[in-house]
Order: sequence, then C-alpha cells, then structure tokens
Amino acid sequence: MCCLSTWALLLALGVTTTAQGTWRRDSLRAARQNNPAVYHSEVNYEWTTWFNVDHPGGRGDYEQLDAIRFYYRARVCDAPWALEARTTDWISARNTGEKIHADPNLGFWCANAEQAPGRNCSNYAVRFLCPKGQSGNTGSEGSQDAWGPWSDWSHCAAKCGQVAMQVRSRKCQSQPKQWDKQCSGPTVEGRACKGPECPGTGCTLHCEMGRVNAECDACMCQDHIILGSVRSAGGLPAPGATILRFGPSSKLLTLTDHNGHFRVPGICPDGNTTLTIQLRNHAPHTVTVPHSTEHTSVLSIMLKRAEKLHVVKNPENKARREGQTAALCCKVGGSPEPEEYQWFHNGSLLDRKQLNYDSTLVLRNLSMEQTGEYYCRASNQAGAIKSKPAIVTVLGKDQPSCNPKPESYLIRLPHDCYQNSSDSLYYDVGKCLSGTCAGQLDNGIRCKDSVAYCCGVAKMEEKQLKCQGYELPTMVVTGCGCQKCVETRVIVRGRAVAADTGEPMRFGHVYINGARVSRTGYKGTFSIQVPHDTERLVMTFVDNMDKFVNTTKVLPFNTKGGAVYHEIKLLRKKEPVTISSTELNTLQLGEVEGQDPIAEIQIPPNSFYKQSGEVFVGNVKASITFLDARDVSTAAAAQSDLNFVGDEGDTLPLRTYGMFSVDFRDEEAGEPLNAGEVKVKMDSTQVKMPEHLDTMKLWSLNPDTGMWEEEGSFQMEKKQRGKREERTFLIGNMEIRERRLFNLDVPENRRCYIKVRGFRSDRFMASEQVEGVVVTLINMEPTAGYSSNPRAWGRFDSVITGPNGACLPAFCDDQKADAYSAHVMANMGGEELEAVPSAPKFNPNIIGVPQPYLGKLNYRRSDHNDPRLKKTAFSINVAKPSPNTAEELNGPVYSFDQLKECEEAPFTAGHFRFTRVEGDRYDYNTVPFNEDDPMSWTEDYLSWWPKPMEYRACYVKVKINGPHEINMRSRNQGGTHPKTVGQLYGLRDTRSIRDMDQSTVSAVCLEFKCSGMLYDQDRVDRTLVKVIPQGSCKRDNVNSMLQEYLINHLPLAVNNDTNEFTMLAPLDPLGHNYGIYTVTDQDPRTAKEIALGRCFDGTSDGTSRVMKSNEGVALTFTCGNREVTRQSVFQALQNSPGQSSARAVRDGRGRKQRAGANALRNSRRRSTRNPTDTRTSG
Repeated sequence: MCCLSTWALLLALGVTTTAQGTWRRDSLRAARQNNPAVYHSEVNYEWTTWFNVDHPGGRGDYEQLDAIRFYYRARVCDAPWALEARTTDWISARNTGEKIHADPNLGFWCANAEQAPGRNCSNYAVRFLCPKGQSGNTGSEGSQDAWGPWSDWSHCAAKCGQVAMQVRSRKCQSQPKQWDKQCSGPTVEGRACKGPECPGTGCTLHCEMGRVNAECDACMCQDHIILGSVRSAGGLPAPGATILRFGPSSKLLTLTDHNGHFRVPGICPDGNTTLTIQLRNHAPHTVTVPHSTEHTSVLSIMLKRAEKLHVVKNPENKARREGQTAALCCKVGGSPEPEEYQWFHNGSLLDRKQLNYDSTLVLRNLSMEQTGEYYCRASNQAGAIKSKPAIVTVLGKDQPSCNPKPESYLIRLPHDCYQNSSDSLYYDVGKCLSGTCAGQLDNGIRCKDSVAYCCGVAKMEEKQLKCQGYELPTMVVTGCGCQKCVETRVIVRGRAVAADTGEPMRFGHVYINGARVSRTGYKGTFSIQVPHDTERLVMTFVDNMDKFVNTTKVLPFNTKGGAVYHEIKLLRKKEPVTISSTELNTLQLGEVEGQDPIAEIQIPPNSFYKQSGEVFVGNVKASITFLDARDVSTAAAAQSDLNFVGDEGDTLPLRTYGMFSVDFRDEEAGEPLNAGEVKVKMDSTQVKMPEHLDTMKLWSLNPDTGMWEEEGSFQMEKKQRGKREERTFLIGNMEIRERRLFNLDVPENRRCYIKVRGFRSDRFMASEQVEGVVVTLINMEPTAGYSSNPRAWGRFDSVITGPNGACLPAFCDDQKADAYSAHVMANMGGEELEAVPSAPKFNPNIIGVPQPYLGKLNYRRSDHNDPRLKKTAFSINVAKPSPNTAEELNGPVYSFDQLKECEEAPFTAGHFRFTRVEGDRYDYNTVPFNEDDPMSWTEDYLSWWPKPMEYRACYVKVKINGPHEINMRSRNQGGTHPKTVGQLYGLRDTRSIRDMDQSTVSAVCLEFKCSGMLYDQDRVDRTLVKVIPQGSCKRDNVNSMLQEYLINHLPLAVNNDTNEFTMLAPLDPLGHNYGIYTVTDQDPRTAKEIALGRCFDGTSDGTSRVMKSNEGVALTFTCGNREVTRQSVFQALQNSPGQSSARAVRDGRGRKQRAGANALRNSRRRSTRNPTDTRTSG
C-alpha cells in the first residue's frame, strides 16, 4: 500500500499528483497550508480497495464514484480526499499516454473519442483515500463477529522492477438475511506488491526520439504512425500476419487485415526499432523502421516461404580403437534454423548435459559398448528432421581393423582354360570387403577424417593356370588390411526425353540446389559429377523451349563411384486455354479417356495477381498438365520420390492420386501470374480405398529438397450434379504462388522391402552379381475387394544395386496377399535387364524364391501370357511376411522395420533376379577388377586401368571377309616398361557382327589395353597387342596411316605371322582415320560405351548402334570355313563339362540388340540378308 507521506510530499512540491496517477481535492491544499504535519501521519488516512466497475469497450472506461457506491456500498467514504488510477497491467495512468480525467468527488474516466487515431482507452482500476475508519476496509464494531478470518495474500506475480496486485478474501458467517447488517465491508481486498530488485540502478534506456515506455524496453512516439503492407511468397496479400516489436520479449502489436495491411501507432522512426512479421508457412521477417521526421512511415514487406528443415550433411561412419576420440557432425538447414539438436545411440537419446553436444557430438575415450548406430534429430517450432545413421566401430587396441582373410570371389576364365580341379571355367581369386577401418589418424577432432581408410588388398600372389596350349597368369588375393581408400568420382548421366514420343529435351538446363550445373545436348544427353558430400541428389530439368514441364527428380547414384545411367521422362506441357480473370473458371484434372476427371480446379473471379501483388484484370493463358495415376504408363514421369518429412523427423512415403503442374500467364505480356483462393474439388468416387478419404491432402514439391510439403487438407462436401445425382467431393483450398507442381496424396503406413539382385549372366552365381543396376518398383493400386488387377499406380521408387543387391520399398498388406501388387524392372547404362521367366516352366530355384511363399506372391514375368511382349519386368503381390510362418521370414519380402536384415541378407535367402543379356564378348584381367565397383581397383603394375579416376578405353576396328562371324582375341602384354615387359595384362574376346548389306563381310570392335603411364605414374609402357582371329584367317591389309604411325614411332613390333597382327599400341588417341578409337572418362563403362559407339560408326565424333563394316577400319582379315576342332568361346561355354544346359548361354541371346556397351555389339538386323546361313550356333 502506498504510504501517505509520499502523497503529502507531492502536495508540498505544489504539483498535480498525476505524477503518481493520484488526484486530490482542492480543499485539501488549504488544509495542508494550515497544518501540514497532520497529513504526514499514516494513522489518519487509509486507501480503499481497488475498484474496476467498467471496461474500455464502447465509449471508454468510466470508473465513476456513483457507480462504485452502487455496487460497493459502505466501502467509500462520503468525501474521498484523493484517488489513484492504474491499468489492470499495473501501469500508472500517467504512463499510458492517454487523455484521462479524474476528480475524487466524481471518479475517473477515459473517453475513446479523445484518444489518438486508432487507439482506445486502457482498462483502469481506481482506489480512494479516506479518513481512517471511513474507507469500508473494516466492518463496524457490531459486525466483526460475523466475518470469517482473512485468507492469506495471494502470490505476488510482479517481475523484477514491476508492480502487481495481491488479493485476499473472507467469508460472511451470518445468515443470508443478516448480511447487510452484520457483514458490511469488502469480501475481497487487494494491495500493491513490488517484484524483486532488478540488477543495476533502474531503467537505463535512453531515447533519442520519443520517451521510454513503462516497461523500459522501447521508445514511444505518440504522434507517429506506421502503415504497412505484407505480401506472402509469390506476391499474394497476407491476411492474419502478426506484427511484433522485436526485443528480448517480443510484443504483439497488431495483425494484418484481409488485404495484408496493418497500422501501428506510437512506434518511433529512429532507425533502431525493429519489427518482426510472422505468417504460417513463411519464414519470419524482420524490418527496421527507417529514420524519419515525418508523422507517417510506410513499409512494404514481401515474405519468403518457410524452408522446411532438411539435412545438409549427415554424420559419417567412423572406425576407432579403444581410448580414441570420434566426432560426428550433423548439419541441418532450414528457415527458421534448428532450435535444438538431439543425438541418439542405437535408438536411445544421449544425455546432453553429460556429452555437451549441439550439432556436433564428440565421443571421447571410446569403449567397446559405444559401438553402434548414431543419428541426430534437429527441430524447431515448424517440425523436425532426422539424419541418416552413422556406424561407429570401436576396436580393441590389438584387434585387426579388417578381416585379414579374403572373401571368395570367382572369376570366369577364357573358354580354352577349363579347370579340372574345380570342374568349371571359374577360379577363386578372392576379394577384400571394402569398409571403413581404423587407420593412422592425427590428433585433430574433425567431422571428416583428413584421410579416409578402407579395407582393401594387402597381399597378392601370382598363380599360373594351365590352359589349352598356354599358361594363364592371374593374381590371387591372399591378405587384406587397412589402407587409404581408393579415390573415386561419382557420375550421373543419361537422357531427358518426352514420356510420350521420346523426343529429346534439347539444350535444357539442369539445376542442383537452385544452381545450374549442366545442360542437355542435342539428343537430350547429360552428364554431371556428383559433389562429394551429396547425400540426396535432387536434379531439376528446365526446358528452355517451353515444350516440357519443369521436372524434379531424385536420382539414386553409386556412392562407391562410377557412373549410373538414368532416362528422365518428361511430361509435355498442355496447350494453354484462355480464361478471363473476372469470371469463375473451372479446369478439369483427368487424362484417361472414357473416365470422369479425378478432380477439378475452381478459380474465383479476381483471384489472379501479378508478381508485384497487384490484382490482375484481363485474359489469362492457363496451362494445367495433369499426370493421371490411373494411366500406368505415366509412372516413369512421376516427379521426385513421393516422400515427405513427418512431425518426428522421419522420412515417410506418399501414395499419389495424381500430380498437376500449373502455368498461368498474362495473355498479352506473357508475365507469370499467381492465383489465390483456389479450390480443388476431388471426386470421392475416384478414391477406391475408403480409408484414404480421411487422410487425403494437397501437397507441393520443394524443388531444392525433392520433398513434398503439405499445402492443405480436404473437407467432405456433398454436391448436387444433375436433377437426381448427388456426389460427394473432397474440397481443398490452396494458393498458386512460386511453386507450380502439386499432388493429391495420402500418407501410407503399410510398408515393406523387396530384395532384388542383378547378375551378369543367367547362371545366377553369387560372384556374378552386378552393381550399379537401377531397379525400379511401381506400386499398383488394387481394385475394390483387393483384386490383383490394378486400376492405377500409386508410387514409384528406384534403388541402385550394391554388392549384396538392393532393397526396394513397397506398400504391402498382411491381411490380403493381393491387396497391393508391384511392377519391377531393371536398367543398367540404358540396357534393360531380363527377369527370370515364369512360363512355360515355373522354376522356384531359378526365380530365387522357394515355395510355397512364391505361389503366394504370384510371380509373373511381363511375357507370361504373351510371349511377344518384352521380358524385362515382373509383377508380384506384395504379401507382407507372416511372423508365424517360417518359410516367409527369409525373404524376398521384409517388413519395414527389417531394412538392415534385408540389406545384409545372405545369398541363400530369397530374392528376385534380373540378368544382363550376355553379349558376344569376354574380358579377362590378370589383376581382377570389378568395373561396377571402382573401389575394387588395386595398385599393381599389371592393372588394366592404371589410374582409378581416369579410365581410358581403346578399340581397334577389324574387318573380316568371310562367310562366318569370327571370334577375335586381343592379347595384351607389357611392351616397353621394365616392370611388365612380357607379362600379361589381360585378354579380350569379341565376336564379329555381320554387315547388314554384305553377307560375306563382318566387322568387330576389339578392345585393347591403351599405352601410357602405369599406376606409379613414373614411366610409359607401350602395350604389346596381338590381334588373333579364332579361325582359319589371313591378314590382308593394315591401314596405311596406322602402319606409317607405327613405323615412325619405334620400336616396331615384329609381324611375321600373317594369321595375326602385332603392334606396340600407340600413345596418341589417333581416331577413325587410323581405325583406332580412344575415349577417356571418369567411369570405365562410360568410356567403353562411347568408344564402341564411335568404332561402330567409323567416326571420331559420332556414334552408332549399327556396325558400319567399311568405315574407319584398321585391319582386314580374310577367313575361310572354321575348323571343326576349334570352338568359339561361346560354344565352349555351352559344351564344357560340368555346365548344365540350364546354365548355358541360351541360343540366340547374344544376337539381341541392347542399349549400353553390349547393344553396340549386337545389331538386331544381323544376318537379315542371309536367312539361309547355316553357321554354327554359339
């Protein structure tokens, strides 16, 4: 309670007591002059309780004495000496800056009409000063016994330096009829209380303009007004945006109106005041009020869309020994930025206080129990995101970092090198499993180790294998160890073409993270090197000629290095229609003939806006391209990978009902337009799974992250269509701003993984698995009643095979085996791989899945019912394995929580299979190297490829005159290098291809090892190349320019045997005039494919899939009938002992034209001019 002495002192100063929000009677001044000392006595006066009988609505706040007496009789004396007024926030009336009136005889009032424009009165409470005993705070003598005791004072909620109010209460214990007589006085009373002392000496804020407000946290200028306009992303008005004064504790000032406008009085234009603008789904925006001497400041604010949290950098795998230190780093981007990081070990949250982590987790003095998976979770008010897990391996101090014993790895030997010991054409050369290991580390604590160490070959031995008439050297791995990782490059290449006609997107731009990184060629081809730290490759293809929809794809790539080929299918833009911006417009979404549209877009009148936010009036050219999920052929053109980030940070799948791309433009100027208040009406009869009706949402694609983000939900609404028909629609609202691709999707939680492996041949041996195969799965939607006949596709996923195959996500069901079906296909370098046949013979052992589970899955190859169809895909029912059925727990379908089990499944576990169509060629390297895995490269003088990031492929073109196709061999040995002279690098066998126009002419492009530096980059070796026809042949001609080059670049190889050709391979990339074709690339398969294409074409810059026998030839041989006793490599494979007919190369498979390197070797039209040819099958 304020003391009377303070009040009396103010009177002594001769000032109006509004300095304390206190007003006095005029007669009091005269009384003080006669006897001032009496007014310093607290015994004579006391304050009443606080009264608040009116609120500031209507005309204002009127705390009149008559009204107070009406409600609280006997609580106020007849002639109060003074009154005090404060707001309900406990701000003194003098500090509000409002125009007020006060008189102890009348009371207190504040009129809204008298306040500054746009401002109303505060809510005030008043109290009065009365002579002791007349305030009504105590009852009369006769009433004391009726009142119960006072309660304790309530808690004082005042903060430091502030004042609040405490209250206490009491109850009348008299009979209700006696209340007025025995219980006069207040039931509740209050008193002021102060908060704790603040550090310092009080408010130190100094205002260069205006005055300090009551909270001492801002300067106020009563005569200044801010007028502002807020636009959302894309320029549309932003109603409901909050305007806050930025500071240690932000204060809400106002909200924008329906036009996105706001008005804030009292803010000083001193150049120091900062406002924060917030709007749902937009990033917070701060703006400083510029310095001004005017009474009005105008602000125009354009917001940006909030950027969802996304992982920029995942933690990396680490291998350490006990006692060492490991740092794991997690970088997450977004706007606003993450507010909190959490780290988990094997799914358990780690103690932040104990480990003192943020975005970096440092594990010191590691022990064995700290081995396991670690991941981070970042979050802010908008959501969360989880990183990929990193594996930390902690080894004992003397424990080997790698398994020193090599794994088994079989290589295929030449056709004339059959091994009786193994009864096969295969030999185990061993291999080391690559993986992170604990190498020599410096003392620094880094997110990424300065040197990467991997398990690899530590020791090799040379073995001599006995073949027919010669010995074949091979290097066998005998020991593995920890060493520096082989440095590799990751390449993604392919073609961007129209989904309908295959027309290439010529000279289009390719973007990654908003930056242009490449452009497509004349044939739509592209090639990019994936940045080293890329975790998720999101590429956007933009057509400069405006024929195709901008397309965003999430492309899988081989993290070990090498090139992966993708064919990008693009949707062709729909021709625009002209609509009026001032009319209601309805646009249909549906592309399947004979079926109703799946949805429609309704655009109200006057809903179009220019980029500046100005309402557009005029004609609009509207183009809406719809990808209809009911058309299965459109699945390959689906954008992104249909994933979104859930509330807990997990990446979750979506099932699509269709995507649509929107393009609105001013008909005259061609300027892009935005649209607000757009309605999407979806026909509920098109949603065949009733449970999806409640979870259907509108989504838009973030082109930078490739993730779908929620735009809004749907509401059920019934509409009359025609006189009798009533339809139920899902109604959703959206705005069309800077994002133009939208999706009608539902989250789906019934998920599984399907195991698939790729093979080099149909022998399906573990050692012949192929890495780098792009396996694609399309989820099909069931018809009503869970029929296996799909009516639409719902999801599209692609995964790259590794050394142990690939696990593809798919929707599945554990109640009905045929609830979901999947369509699976595989591609490698543009070559479509073949699936295992399901007819006429259904062999579970070849398919790779045992019965009875295989029957439940209903495996069918694409040509099952029609042999004329392609053999490059299969379909299955995705039946979730039952935990109670033993034969279903070993693949090929795994529940969603068993991804690790799927990825690490042994070769004997169930899996589906694809095989390359084996071509008419054979490669043998003395030092084994898997072209699918560049990290398998080994430092050795006899390595075919001497540099792991620079693969140089060389081919010589040979023409054969003769009635038969001939197998040609190149034998490649060290020629001039002292370390390798006379030693074998490798062999290449390739069969010639018959000329389309001349039945007695064929040609072959034969690979040889290029000359150049060996792995130590110290000295050049001119490879000694022997070209040997596998038949009765005679060398007729050597290209004159090639002969001249060899003579001029000594030494010259001896060529006494006319049945073959020997040369020391040229160091220079000579070109088609010499019949030599050389290409260097960062991926071995790509280098070979390009060189083969040029060789087939007979040019140095072109490419062809058809052999041109007379163009760009280096050597010419004439061959007669083959000797009966001399088999081709392919006959030997078919006829060798121990090779069953089921494993033999099928007759005629090698004749098929394929995309990729092998396709160049096999013309589909081979021998069309000689249908009666009776050459030996092989």
